[in-house]
Amino acid sequence: MTVSKDTLERGLGLTLDATDFPGLGAKYEGKVRDNYSKDGRRTLIVTDRISAFDRVLGTLPFKGQVLNQLAAWWFEATADVAPNHVIEVPDPNVTIARECAPLPVEMVMRAYVTGVTSTSIWTHYAKGERVFCGHRLPDGLKKHQRLEAPILTPSTKAAKGGHDVSASREEILAMGTVSAADFDAAAELAKALFARGQKLCAERGLILVDTKYEFGKTPEGEIVVIDEIHTPDSSRYWYAASYAERFEAGEDPESFDKEYVRRWLKSVGYGGDGPSPTLPDEVRVEASRRYIEACDAIRGEPFEPNLEDPHARMRRNLGL
Repeated sequence: MTVSKDTLERGLGLTLDATDFPGLGAKYEGKVRDNYSKDGRRTLIVTDRISAFDRVLGTLPFKGQVLNQLAAWWFEATADVAPNHVIEVPDPNVTIARECAPLPVEMVMRAYVTGVTSTSIWTHYAKGERVFCGHRLPDGLKKHQRLEAPILTPSTKAAKGGHDVSASREEILAMGTVSAADFDAAAELAKALFARGQKLCAERGLILVDTKYEFGKTPEGEIVVIDEIHTPDSSRYWYAASYAERFEAGEDPESFDKEYVRRWLKSVGYGGDGPSPTLPDEVRVEASRRYIEACDAIRGEPFEPNLEDPHARMRRNLGL
């Protein structure tokens, strides 16, 4: 990896936890992104906040830069498969996009029986459930086993502080928050994006295990990809070379996604309820290292962190 441990430790003092740029318009604060809307444009500032189990846990050095630049790379690599909202990327942490009306559903694609959260397919399967989001699963599957074919497992989008809930297409439509036409259009784009993502990852010796997509509708009525795509925040990645051996041995696959943080939380007894524990600096540095490793592996080029004060740099690059 190109970024040294010393640089990562230096980055602990440069993390971007919050922003306050009223000149960019009305602000909406998500778990990781601060969104500003004005004149038909949305400015997405990717902070260094880390979330898991639907909770914000703290910050990781350079995480926002990694996510923003990796999402930009993926948006460009999939633009022929699905239209997206990107206009420009003027700063390492910032994307300027078209303002869209978000669809109130996350399109989650899964190719393996895995996961540790309450919404994961393995959690449900291990409890004996054999129908997940409308898909009937065979008996005898093992943790981390590949499914016969990828499946779409939609999820509700919980209000801030709440938990997402996995549901079938029929259950989502019964809620009355999204039309069948919009749901089906987004679902087809999600399947095409996942197929492209798996193909590109396989060429890099990686497995795109599962991922979630968010979609929005432009003022003209077009369904486009919004937020981000195929980053370690929204996707699970494994190394292809060691997968089979570790699966046969009953071991967890080698990964570099947010699962590392989730596993650490589980190891200290936290599963998403109540106040979250403080992430130690060594966990923050290791998690950051894994995010950067992911970025390098996926793009095939080294990530170069910007070591300027992020607030001053963004003000300059955004003309504030």
